Amino acid sequence: MDTVLRAIAEPNRRKILEMVRETELSAGDIARAFDVSRPAISQHLKILEQAGLLSVRKDGTRRLYRSRPQAVADVKAFIDSYWQDGLDRLKDAAEAQHRRDTDGENG
Repeated sequence: MDTVLRAIAEPNRRKILEMVRETELSAGDIARAFDVSRPAISQHLKILEQAGLLSVRKDGTRRLYRSRPQAVADVKAFIDSYWQDGLDRLKDAAEAQHRRDTDGENG
């Protein structure tokens, strides 16, 4: 999961993932959307691929990239656990306050 978090920490990599979320694109197609060098895009693609965030398919001499949403599932579950823990604490606090308020009305 650390590898995935490091990979998606970089804004250009997140943009690449958005670009290939629903369609395959070649490295050249991806590179044209950025104002950085092709070697820089190749490095970003390599990092995303190594993190398991991209699938790569060869089509002749081209390499086609597509996102692997399942790879983000572990990160999402990790983040969701923080959200759920916070909601559980909020619920417990609200219920405790309700009991105090109700006990005060009955006393």
